[in-house]
Amino acid sequence: MASSDFALFMGQLLRKPHQVVALAPSSAGLCAEMVAELDPDGGPVIELGAGTGNITRAILGTGLPAEQCHSIEMNPEFCDRLRENFPGLNVHRMSAGDCGDLEVADVQAVISGLPLLSMPTQLQRDILTGFARKVRPGGDYVQFTYGPKPPVTKIVREELNLTWRKSDKIWWNMPPARVYRFRQAG
Repeated sequence: MASSDFALFMGQLLRKPHQVVALAPSSAGLCAEMVAELDPDGGPVIELGAGTGNITRAILGTGLPAEQCHSIEMNPEFCDRLRENFPGLNVHRMSAGDCGDLEVADVQAVISGLPLLSMPTQLQRDILTGFARKVRPGGDYVQFTYGPKPPVTKIVREELNLTWRKSDKIWWNMPPARVYRFRQAG
């Protein structure tokens, strides 16, 4: 991460703590785990909560063309930085709860940098329902969490019939994190 990206992140964290709730940008190790199963030729990817672009950089680092990545971010300063740093990237300034409305289909995965556990159940439901409408059968919703439990509430997991796999703990992230890959069963 460039020092100017870190400065932007910290400035937005202080000015808009309701929008930026992470303590620090995602580490390289966390980003690598988030994108480990992406296929650069596998079709579009939706990224939620793109921030300053650490996970975006990892997504594009897989070889996925920028035009195949749809990054959703609410913060206008972050949107401007994403457009500046990643030419060709589809940047959508909108709520992740509206991701099901994007005009993109047959998505291979949704990669989320959102603080999902801090969100109300209805917003989680909207986000995961959008995932279910956009991702092809067998596609994943990839989400990291700092805590010991799955980052999607039990009621939403049950409503959408979600199964999951989790990574080992990524100790070199601040704070340490784990990546979950959710998929609709059946």
